[in-house]
Amino acid sequence: MKDLGELNWFLGIRVIRDRQQCKLWICQDSYIEKITHKYNLQFRKHPSTPMSTDPLTPNTQQASPQQILAYQGKTGSINYATTQTRPDAARAASNLAEFATNPSQQHQDAADQTILYLDGTRYYAIEFSASATSQEVTLAWPATTLGIASDASFGNCSVTRRSTEGYLFKLFGGAIDWSSTKQKTVTTSTTEAELLALSHAATEALWWNRLFEDIGFKLDHELISTATISKPFVYLSKTLPTLITKLKHVDIRQHWLREQVADNKIKITWIPTNRMPADGLTKPLPRQKHESFIQQLGLVDLSKLGIIQNSSSSYSGGVC
Repeated sequence: MKDLGELNWFLGIRVIRDRQQCKLWICQDSYIEKITHKYNLQFRKHPSTPMSTDPLTPNTQQASPQQILAYQGKTGSINYATTQTRPDAARAASNLAEFATNPSQQHQDAADQTILYLDGTRYYAIEFSASATSQEVTLAWPATTLGIASDASFGNCSVTRRSTEGYLFKLFGGAIDWSSTKQKTVTTSTTEAELLALSHAATEALWWNRLFEDIGFKLDHELISTATISKPFVYLSKTLPTLITKLKHVDIRQHWLREQVADNKIKITWIPTNRMPADGLTKPLPRQKHESFIQQLGLVDLSKLGIIQNSSSSYSGGVC
């Protein structure tokens, strides 16, 4: 092994550390700039959101192999950024991937919009801080708390009527884990969809807890999960099962989650939709709500903080 000194770059991810303030930032400004040039979008106008609120529809014609290859290249490039440092565009990446085998011009334009949005906000970074940050006030999460938020958008896929779910994990003020995906089965109510989303987030939370134990990091608190699921369910999660459903997998999830709560392995609290940080992982948001979503994620603009002065960088890695 060779000591290369302070970490500055890792697979296209810029790492900036301020030891005096006990802060660390990670962003992909150089990578995003490269993919924008790769697809010749550098002279286009930057949109304010990563995706339109209008739903994407399946292609009624068959796309050519060249169109499919170009589209898959764009979505792959987007996906790398949104799974590493940009949760604000994770829903867009997930939605675009649904049409990877037969994209239309609408899908190509939507992929271009996401890339242009990322380029216009390429200095957005995840900030980790040893002390509480202003973003945490809205969530009532101390910086050292592993905060978990889960949400679901019931039946929002017009083709399959499956729901979209998302979860967000934050630690030291920054996002460490997030997901935006379509549920694998059709649910019959909002409560069932949100229950599935919450149970998936709880499963991931227990995995994180085991990881922390293995590396010797102690949280000193129970896992806290916030959800937009109805207030009655938060109460019912601590009492006898009362949710009536014909879906066996939902019923099993309901009992498992209630068991985790009874064993004090996870704590469930309710939060309204307008304060739900996982809301933007389940649906496209208009401009004002998207700006609030960015604040809830804890993303900061490094160019406004004066940490990055220009677009030049020393990273010479490739582009996905």
